[in-house]
Amino acid sequence: MNSFELPALIVSHGQPSDPAAAAQELDLLAGSVARLTSGRAVLAATLAQEGALVRAIAQLGPKGIVFPMFMSGGWFTRVALGEKLRAAGGQGWQVLEPFGCEAAVHHLARDVLAEALTGQDLSCSQVLIAAHGSFKSPAPSDVAASLASSLKTGLGLGRCEAAFIDQTPQLAEVTGFGTGAICLPFFAAMGGHVTEDIPRALEAARFGGRVLPPLGLHPNVPALIAAALVRATPVCAQSCRYSAAKV
Repeated sequence: MNSFELPALIVSHGQPSDPAAAAQELDLLAGSVARLTSGRAVLAATLAQEGALVRAIAQLGPKGIVFPMFMSGGWFTRVALGEKLRAAGGQGWQVLEPFGCEAAVHHLARDVLAEALTGQDLSCSQVLIAAHGSFKSPAPSDVAASLASSLKTGLGLGRCEAAFIDQTPQLAEVTGFGTGAICLPFFAAMGGHVTEDIPRALEAARFGGRVLPPLGLHPNVPALIAAALVRATPVCAQSCRYSAAKV
């Protein structure tokens, strides 16, 4: 069975506080991706929904391709996810680059911001990348900070910075963003972080600009995932390839 015939599984953390809603959202994404592939079976599973990974592997078989709907690489996607797959009966599954590390996703961020800033003098524009971050690993902040730096250079922005929910610099402490500023949530789905944590933090920071939908909800995302499944490149053994994205 070649990579074009292997089934695919989109995996995310999900939302422990409301696992059913997050699972339904991911199922809809998987359905959209499946319609863009040539007969490939594509399912979804969130880790927050008990037994979802086991059920998906049982349906799809012992070999396949996992697309991690995560915003960064690191230990979890390189090690822990593989262990969870094997424990669920997926001995022959390969894990692809996480969503947030795909160069195409960084290019999408560029296009989204370019459209949102239409009519503005980009050299005076202000952009805030809102990301999750982690106090345990530098990988999540590295991806978001690299994206912010590339966007600033590639679009010629006056200011483009990343700030985080779970590490410094924290979103609640950013300053100096005016009414024309844009905040792009670097998140894969609509969950509590996007609907509650980010608005609360931006209010505390007195952020005066506009907040865009999370990047993972863009209409082009299913096509990006479908293309990644076609390429079927295993995840890098050391780190994700976000640094190669030229935006």
